[in-house]
Amino acid sequence: MLQDIRQSTRGTAAKVIIGLIVISFALFGIESILLGGGGGSMAEVNGEDISEFEVQQAINNQKRQLISMLGDNLDPAMLDDDRLRAQAVQTIINRKLLTQSAAEMELAVSEREVGAVIGGMEQFYIDGQFSSEMYKSVLANAGFTPASFKQGLVEDLLLNQMRSGLAGSDFATATELATTARVTAELRDVRYLTLPLAAFRTDVQVTEEEVAAYYEANQDEFLSEETVELDYIELHVDDFREPVSEEQLIEEFELVKSDYEYQTENRVSHILFEQADEESEEALLARVEAAQAALQEGRAFAEVATEMSDDIGSSAAGGDLGYSSGDAFPTEMEEAIAELSVDQVSEPVETEAGIHLILLTDRREGKAITLDDIRMELQDKIQLSAARGEILLTVENLRDQVFNAADLAGPAQALGLTVASSGPISRAGGEGIFAIRGVIAAAFSEDVLELGHNSDVVEISGEHFVALRVRQRNEAQTQPLEQVRDGIAQALTEAAARANAATAAEAAVQAVRGGQSVEAYALANGFEWQVELAANRRNAMLPPSLLQRVFQLPAPAEGEGSRVDYVATASGDMLVFELSRVSPGDFAQLPEREQSRLRGQLAAESGSLVQQEFQQGLYQRADISVL
Repeated sequence: MLQDIRQSTRGTAAKVIIGLIVISFALFGIESILLGGGGGSMAEVNGEDISEFEVQQAINNQKRQLISMLGDNLDPAMLDDDRLRAQAVQTIINRKLLTQSAAEMELAVSEREVGAVIGGMEQFYIDGQFSSEMYKSVLANAGFTPASFKQGLVEDLLLNQMRSGLAGSDFATATELATTARVTAELRDVRYLTLPLAAFRTDVQVTEEEVAAYYEANQDEFLSEETVELDYIELHVDDFREPVSEEQLIEEFELVKSDYEYQTENRVSHILFEQADEESEEALLARVEAAQAALQEGRAFAEVATEMSDDIGSSAAGGDLGYSSGDAFPTEMEEAIAELSVDQVSEPVETEAGIHLILLTDRREGKAITLDDIRMELQDKIQLSAARGEILLTVENLRDQVFNAADLAGPAQALGLTVASSGPISRAGGEGIFAIRGVIAAAFSEDVLELGHNSDVVEISGEHFVALRVRQRNEAQTQPLEQVRDGIAQALTEAAARANAATAAEAAVQAVRGGQSVEAYALANGFEWQVELAANRRNAMLPPSLLQRVFQLPAPAEGEGSRVDYVATASGDMLVFELSRVSPGDFAQLPEREQSRLRGQLAAESGSLVQQEFQQGLYQRADISVL
């Protein structure tokens, strides 16, 4: 098993699905992995502490995931810290057990493997080329530094590779494949005829007496929804924006202009030479000289980089590293770049990563920014900053006002706000803010609905709030017969038609069981019939309900003859079928593609059990304490 894991470790990095890595970050939080400190210890795993900071980070990440997945349908109660804490702690414990195990196995991920993964992330590309500038920007917006991102990525790659190795450590035997194929690759011959539901609807006549009787016997089915009509005060940050004076703009510009001044930026490409484990110094230098010779002969730098560079992340882009303002690369590289002219190639530059040949492809000189360049940006910033402060102050005042008020009119007048009114809103919600679960929950809460109080101020987002009061409650009532007569008649017609179709299907089954063929019965009664020979479990020609039923039935015993039955489709049609022959699956006769699929399926199922047992084993042997 360990060998499988080691092989996976060496060969999987370039194949890692970025989505898995992102999910891993979302679940565990890179900050919790890297920082680990802050607050007291919440648990201990084999002597390694789990801090309150880590737990809180995991809780926050769970919240972000829930918000992302459920959006407006999210129940605010799901975001309660106490509700999420146990899961967060368990998640961190499981992760630490796996990372500790990886360390014990001496698993490792090389810089080249990490570079290959980063180089494959499209979010770091501009116009089809990897951009160091975009790389740093995306990471900064996500709260990472390049170092913290790489460290977290290394850990996630190790864990992913460990799981891959465990999954690949098991396999399916020939007996398992043959036994499974015998069942899963069965082929069945089916004949069936269709009794369309529409043919039975025309014969159904529903009387007024039947409609009235059904209505009287099923009053609960015809209750209207309970609704409320609401008064509400809605606050949005955009409503608090005020004009910005020229003096304010100038003052803000003077404060921030230094942040906008462009530094001189250099765009570079490089060819990296990493010394392999058993490579001599002479062999390494020989590779560098070979690249220099190729460039002197006139070969394009990008061509040589693609062919010779050990930096997988940039070699696919011809060695391009994007722009640097003097802090993106190691000091040795930045010093060499500063001495280059555009289109000039450096002498070999040695860093911790290896030996570099550097090409300066572009230089953008810095320039001063003007107020007009960022006028709209500054105006929006000033407005929004002031509006956010004003809305939060208003929200706090509104909370105080609505708490004991007899209605919303008084608080609205006191704060210069407007009371709006809604139409009928059910518990299912409505449009706009009334499609938001938290708002509907407040409207139908006991305090608001039953006791008639104003709601608290409901936070829709950090910039959007609403306070509610029920103006009118409309109780659920039985709808008049006149409003539901057509629906009742239709339902009774449908039920009678389905019952008649089932009766006809039972008669057809008895006729076929009595010796009449499916074809003969269909022709005699004006029904369509079809034959599907050698149908497998994934057959797309048979209706889904028929396919499922055909493979549920046991094979006819020798000398027993065919199996005959009927099944309804989703639309109500009846399918009377005859299962005449079952051929066991033969693994050896399956196409190579199917054989491979079956091997993979059995190996995956077995590998999943191995992973579960491995995790359970780690847990059982571990020294875990939760405080």
